[in-house]
Amino acid sequence: MSHGHSHAHGHHHPHHHEDGDAASSLPPALDLSVPDTELTPGQLSRRSMLRRTGLLGAGLAAGSVLAGAGQAAAAASSDHARSGPSGGYLWLAGDHHIHTQYSSDAKYRVIDHVRQANAHGLDWMVITDHGSETHAKIGVEKVNPDIVAARDQIEDTLVFQGLEWNIPAAEHGTVFVHPGKNEVAVLKEFENSFDGSVKGASASSPANEALAISGLNFLAEQVQRRKVRDVLFLANHPARKGIDSPHEIRAWRDAQPSIAVGFEGAPGHQAGGLPKPNGPGSARGIYDNSPSADSFAGYPLESYRTWGGFDWMTATVGGLWDSLLAEGKPWWITANSDSHNVYADTAVRGPNSDFNANGRYEDPVYGTGISLADTDFWPGQYSRTHVGASSFSYKSVMDGIRAGRVWVDHGGLISGLDARLRSGSQAVTLGGVLHVRKGSRVDLVIEISLANGPNWAQFVPTLARVDVIQGDVTGQASDPDTFTTPATRVVKSFEVDKATGAVKLTYSLGRLDKPVYVRLRGTDGNRSAVGVHGAAVDPAGPAIDVLGDADPWKDLWFYSNPMWVLPA
Repeated sequence: MSHGHSHAHGHHHPHHHEDGDAASSLPPALDLSVPDTELTPGQLSRRSMLRRTGLLGAGLAAGSVLAGAGQAAAAASSDHARSGPSGGYLWLAGDHHIHTQYSSDAKYRVIDHVRQANAHGLDWMVITDHGSETHAKIGVEKVNPDIVAARDQIEDTLVFQGLEWNIPAAEHGTVFVHPGKNEVAVLKEFENSFDGSVKGASASSPANEALAISGLNFLAEQVQRRKVRDVLFLANHPARKGIDSPHEIRAWRDAQPSIAVGFEGAPGHQAGGLPKPNGPGSARGIYDNSPSADSFAGYPLESYRTWGGFDWMTATVGGLWDSLLAEGKPWWITANSDSHNVYADTAVRGPNSDFNANGRYEDPVYGTGISLADTDFWPGQYSRTHVGASSFSYKSVMDGIRAGRVWVDHGGLISGLDARLRSGSQAVTLGGVLHVRKGSRVDLVIEISLANGPNWAQFVPTLARVDVIQGDVTGQASDPDTFTTPATRVVKSFEVDKATGAVKLTYSLGRLDKPVYVRLRGTDGNRSAVGVHGAAVDPAGPAIDVLGDADPWKDLWFYSNPMWVLPA
């Protein structure tokens, strides 16, 4: 979409490249004060798609954040009054892990991914080309004009610049900054100074682990010095190679808890499990590895596989993620595409490409064949990270991620989620902490907007079950390499017997005299198995994915971030 149209009512377009809180106005497609007749064909198409997928006016009670972009847009507009519970948010879907022609193993233009993300319903995205000597030297600067141009061309998708950090002594991670005049300079200095590949610091060693912490401290300093307005780090595919040890994850979080805020609950590359001959016949997430010399020795072999498409650290009830949450410290999950080369696409890299010399491949061209061996989906086509934001802006998305107002889904399993812990007149939502007197009754109230339109595989997903997972908060682990917590289990499973509309579920935690947390999980019910720690902990969790036979569309889940209750 271009800026070459106007609205009679004076609606102004967001501008994405300022240091301030950019893009604070709503895009026309989301702004219900703009009638359909005033939209461009592209904007009308986007609004129609949002309505069809249940993200705009989803037939829920006015004021519910579940009504998605439309109802929340009304809350942000002076033209609309809103009743109902306070604290409504815009739930903005996004993807923080995307590769372009500036990555040595990818091929698409920035604008290709932004157009696809926009068409697939995403509101925000992060371009994260691989950290490398070539990227640090050339690519990080060269990609920026493409990102700036995409921000102007696609006005209702926020486009962050970031990079995929080769974390010293560990796996990869997304690092991204708030747009501004120093976004390139800060990312370039960070990559040249702290990237494990650039610095030859990939091996597992105390010195390399310390370099990773120094990198996070550098990022914090850039915010403190106001070089950039904000920065976030999220660890990517954490269990894939077994090299993100529990103590490293804790160290990142504890060193800079406002920057190191979480990891991928589900990796990208979800098409990898599609069986041959019509798919790659490999592993969801490309989780097909075995331990190496740099792997943490304590991890079991099953940790190197995905479970219902999710990383073992997240999918295991009472596992590593729960051991972090049991400490009472925030650590959030996300989901994304890790899109490099898209399954069933026809594009190939441009001819006469010289990546090492130019820091990029030539623009992709039509390749006449269909790529059935590629493992990726377009951003938003399968994986979505939904962030509760106070406005349509870069800063609000970053604030929402940092606050843990995040839930994730695969394959459009559900359209909306509103989960709250309530006690008397108090309530908190995802990522929140409810402070109550000892002995207070606490209830979990869940509202779910079911899928009310086909996903990108052309079927309407059906939610079969919702699980409530609860754990005790036991304080800081005495051993930083702890990756289990025994007091977390599935405490309630709700069978869902509706196919359309919305469901409201309530679970009473009872009268609490000790700190606990809860999180949610939901499934289409197609594949399940007794969890790693037994039926008393998780009677019907995700099953381990089979190499070569793991169709991602036939095994859909959603997960929420946690909420805590702290009685005093």
